[in-house]
Amino acid sequence: MGSVTPTARNIEITAESLREDLARLEVQKQALERELSAVTAHLDSVQRALSALQALMPMAASSSAAPAPVDVRPATEPAPARRATPADTPEDAGESRARPDRTDAEAEADSASKYGKLTEQILAYFAEVADTDVRARDVAAALGRDTDSGSINAVRSTLDRLVGTSRIRRVGRGLYRAAKRP
Repeated sequence: MGSVTPTARNIEITAESLREDLARLEVQKQALERELSAVTAHLDSVQRALSALQALMPMAASSSAAPAPVDVRPATEPAPARRATPADTPEDAGESRARPDRTDAEAEADSASKYGKLTEQILAYFAEVADTDVRARDVAAALGRDTDSGSINAVRSTLDRLVGTSRIRRVGRGLYRAAKRP
């Protein structure tokens, strides 16, 4: 194998960094789409409730002056939100089929608790490995989350958030270590 020029190596490093950013952004986009879906569902339920109350208002205020009508339509129609499918969230697939009566709020609460669990699992892992440099893929494997790229990317995203909050350190390209305690 011939020697690699510094320029070629820099291009390789930049490309790898951009691939990692792309994977992180795709995970973030999916999370935002799920959040938008939940907000849209909540907006619809509030609009229905307000419409029902508005229909009752003229009856309750028949002896007083008529109330001003309330416009419950949004200023702009939101784009239809894409619902998460079992392929998007493989770990939730069985649970959502088992409980068809689950609300979006319950699903979001489950998602939030899974996020917290992943964060805690990662922090516990770093507490075990102490002063060892580890890759995101190694963390995912240790947690049993190396079955697909989406799971590994979720670990990478969580690691990035933990670096941002100084709970772990990035010690090199793709390498993480437990934060030193003061």
